[in-house]
Amino acid sequence: MTHLLIRNAAIVSVNPQIGTTPAGDILVEDDRIAAIGANLSAPEDAEIIEAGEMIAMPGFVNAHIHTWQAGLRGIAVDWTLGEYLRAMHAGLATFFRPDDIRIANHVGGLHQLNAGTTTIADWCHNNPTPDHTDAAIDGLEASGARAVFLHGSPKPDAKPGQPHFSEVPMPRGEILRLRQGRLSSDEALVTLGLAVLGPQLSVANVCDSDFRLAKELSLVASMHVSRPMLTPDGFTQLAAAGLLGTHVNVVHGNSLDDDMLRFLVDHGVSFTPTPEVELQMGFGDPLTSRLRKLGGRISLGSDIESSMAGDMFAVTRFALQAARHADNLAARASEGKPPDTITIPAHEALEWATIEGARMLGLDDRIGSLAVGKQADIVLLDASRINMRPVHDPVASILFHAGVHNVDTVLVAGRIVKRDGRLLAADVESLTDAVAQSGQRIISDFQAASQTL
Repeated sequence: MTHLLIRNAAIVSVNPQIGTTPAGDILVEDDRIAAIGANLSAPEDAEIIEAGEMIAMPGFVNAHIHTWQAGLRGIAVDWTLGEYLRAMHAGLATFFRPDDIRIANHVGGLHQLNAGTTTIADWCHNNPTPDHTDAAIDGLEASGARAVFLHGSPKPDAKPGQPHFSEVPMPRGEILRLRQGRLSSDEALVTLGLAVLGPQLSVANVCDSDFRLAKELSLVASMHVSRPMLTPDGFTQLAAAGLLGTHVNVVHGNSLDDDMLRFLVDHGVSFTPTPEVELQMGFGDPLTSRLRKLGGRISLGSDIESSMAGDMFAVTRFALQAARHADNLAARASEGKPPDTITIPAHEALEWATIEGARMLGLDDRIGSLAVGKQADIVLLDASRINMRPVHDPVASILFHAGVHNVDTVLVAGRIVKRDGRLLAADVESLTDAVAQSGQRIISDFQAASQTL
């Protein structure tokens, strides 16, 4: 048994029984948190991390990220949704080889660890062959991040004689291959879920088939909702069939009316806003304020690597301030003035980015907060730096002052993956060279093909 003692850190546990303490210790045994308290003792052979000027927090959970796009960073920053769908899914995505997916997921996973995110919901909807799928999982496993691999559906233009992607159900044999094979364990660092088309993007029988598969195999089923529905009564059909529940997740959902939003919340469905993408691409106001009024579950994601930074400090701050702004505008419209008190406290937004993301993925019994018995997914922030010091309120410091450069140490299941501000993975520079070369080749091949059309 291995032991590690984090000593004298300010602890933000995101656990109501433990709360936030200005100074305390965390004892880790193997992959678990064994104790949290003051002046803890540890075995003589324990590794000690002196954390007197650090904040200990649970690792962020990025609940919606398209990691496979890591080699295409920056190309989508000026795209509308229509431009994105045409250029990415019907264009660039079709030029990805399995090794492009592997290196993107490897580097993308390392990037998340470097930024203090220990768990990602990897929404992989560019896996046209089993080789692409296996390469995507290879990349995640090589990164050392905790991930739920959400098996998705590619969306190229249909060739003559082929069905439209909306008419193609999730490949049952392929999902069973993963569920009964390399992703059979729900205790592994990389586990399986489904990135389904859902009522927006699939016909009724495909929608029904995909949700039945998710329920049969006890898998998370996450879907995009950002446009009019291809199957307008899809959610009511799913509910009637007993296929909605806490394992179902809606990403975005801005276009849902209040009645449908209430219907989904009442059926236990969770929601993952990605406000930066939603504001850029015209999805409408983020759902955050409407969901809070209904008691809905909210997690957060960075979304497309081809546009957004994947920095959960920025994602959470942006989401919180956008929601506060929406509340302020509503108060001005109804009362002629902003609210007398703040409508959303900072600690709630930190919950969106940690324990609520874990809950969405069905992992809240293992990660998302710091508590005895949970997996030791822990981030230590260097609070001695000029951008954070002095720390009067550790939660406020995390959300409004900290950034990636403050991430000193990262543990995933008790294993240190970043220490003293540096990733411990081998050959990070050569990996980033490889993902850059991959992205350049994909863009070049896409442009060459476009010129011949």
